Amino acid sequence: MKNSDPPTAEARLPEVVIPKENAVFWMDDRGRWCNRHGRFTHKRIIDHFNRAIRRDKDGYYLTQTRGDVREKVYFNYVDTPLFVSRVITRHPIELVLNTGETMNLDPAGLFVDADQLYLRRGDERIRFGERSLMAMAPYLEEGADGFYLCIGDRRWPIPAHAPCP
Repeated sequence: MKNSDPPTAEARLPEVVIPKENAVFWMDDRGRWCNRHGRFTHKRIIDHFNRAIRRDKDGYYLTQTRGDVREKVYFNYVDTPLFVSRVITRHPIELVLNTGETMNLDPAGLFVDADQLYLRRGDERIRFGERSLMAMAPYLEEGADGFYLCIGDRRWPIPAHAPCP
């Protein structure tokens, strides 16, 4: 947004901020939303939470507008709140994140950590979910010195640690 653009109506709303220690929900290590009653099971609620994930200098939060207030709830998560939920196998390969965002696969950003496949985007870690990992399986090879991403006649090593941002 340019400085000369008028602020949106939502941006002018008073904001209520809930720190993560007061949040009543969290995300587990597999990207599943939970609360004290267990895992969320209603797909529309899960999708709503995932689409509402945002990030600022203080961390990841969910946001929504309720009446005349904008709520901003920081939440706890294990590992990362960003997951690849779907792989679209075209050229280039496209990744759909749990937030609904679509991005092209950057082979240079791939890495393996604790037997999990990740993608580095700036200073963010994006973990491949189980289904997306299965979709990537035809493009992954294991060699004597580690894993490789293979697309056509190209082959990229996948390091066993996160590349530096």
